[in-house]
Amino acid sequence: MTLAVGFSKQRIAATVILLAVFMTNLDLWIVNVALPAMGSSFSSHQGGAATLGSLSWVLNAYAIALAALLVVAGRMGDRVGQRPVFLAGVTVFTLASLACALAPDLWTLVIARVVQAAGAAAQLPTSLALLLATVPIERHTRATRNWAAVGGLAAATGPVAGGLLVQFDWRWVFVINVPIGVAAVVAGFLVLPRTTTRESGPLPDVTGALLVTISVAALSGALVQAPDWGWLDGRTVVLFTVALIGGAAFVGRSLRHSHPLFELHLLRLPRFGMASIGTFVFGVAFAIMLLSNVLWCQEIWHWSALRTGVAMVPGPALVPVVTLLTARAAQRLGHGPLVAAGGLFFGAAMVWRVCFASLTADYWLDLLPSQVLGGIGVGLTLGTLVAAGVSSLPGHRAATGSALVNSVRQISATVGVAILVAVVGAHVGPAQRQDFRLAWVLAAALSLLCTAVGVQLTRSAARGRSTSTADSPDVTQAMAESS
Repeated sequence: MTLAVGFSKQRIAATVILLAVFMTNLDLWIVNVALPAMGSSFSSHQGGAATLGSLSWVLNAYAIALAALLVVAGRMGDRVGQRPVFLAGVTVFTLASLACALAPDLWTLVIARVVQAAGAAAQLPTSLALLLATVPIERHTRATRNWAAVGGLAAATGPVAGGLLVQFDWRWVFVINVPIGVAAVVAGFLVLPRTTTRESGPLPDVTGALLVTISVAALSGALVQAPDWGWLDGRTVVLFTVALIGGAAFVGRSLRHSHPLFELHLLRLPRFGMASIGTFVFGVAFAIMLLSNVLWCQEIWHWSALRTGVAMVPGPALVPVVTLLTARAAQRLGHGPLVAAGGLFFGAAMVWRVCFASLTADYWLDLLPSQVLGGIGVGLTLGTLVAAGVSSLPGHRAATGSALVNSVRQISATVGVAILVAVVGAHVGPAQRQDFRLAWVLAAALSLLCTAVGVQLTRSAARGRSTSTADSPDVTQAMAESS
């Protein structure tokens, strides 16, 4: 009887953790689908038009804050305990979701999104450690796969869920988080395990987190405002200057600090550095694709949010399927060929849109083939790049490398959204047809860069097989520099 109760408690704890992770991952998809509805709502209630540039901060503020805080929050979990940091993260995320739903204006919503990202940053790094603590060691591999699969499930259900909720009101895309979060917190207090391992070292460089936030925010601001202000306007030049100085200061501080926010010296490891570059360029292309498809369906074809969400399902639904079907291929062929093929598929998806996108809605010729090609590309590429980078690190640096890669993904999403706004302009309509095509051409070019990264990873792996200690000098040197 006691064994059955204990097993049941473990299952409930695992469900709580996965539910919270699902809620956080779902947020990306439903907010993208709801963005045009937010713009219409704030325009009608406040008199002035909510431009695409200002709306982009609903996405970018979240991504920037998450990128800056992931490592700090993860280290806090190691120091204070995974359980309290996880529960605090879910609580903050839930309360911030309620604040987003009640936001009276756009910039209040943006501030609430920053707080929401802080909650996500506390929750995401601690969730896997807690999940592994809830299951026997022989089930760790299965638990890890389930944790990773939650992102794919959220991607598959997010567009439709967002479309359904926007049918009532865009605020429901945030309200839906509240009951899930409350249930997760209450159940979590009752069933989540108390981990005993603690670290006593100092926190990562908080000033570095501030610098990277300022730098990425200034770069995003310059890109999204340049179409209105002008590329040579003094305000645009100031923002670009702040981004450059802030980025340089962050890199310099990270290389000198005893406990940097990001251990940038790891980028000198050939395979990890190449995988990080691939993650960035592919993330920019993916962000351009995701938001441009939402805007095209709702602003050019004048589809409802629900119809848009349903139309976008095939792409994300294919991602976990492709990832699962190619798992053995990754083990047999290595990471490089999959990344190279994925970049080609994603680039083909963007070229397809360039060739077949029409002002008259034609889902079967235009969007569906592109979604299928893009879904295959993402399934081949995104997870493989993360695995390629992390697997090239020594075991005691895997968590640090994973945090760096995830932060790169968030920053790339911010840059991708900002570039799309800069290309398309502040107001979206049929007149921007050629601007959309330019954005898709840029995404295709970035995909080809990702393919080049895959080729380089393949060559690196081949050299590694010919000399079994090929990475040893690099690892030794990087580790020496970090001590």
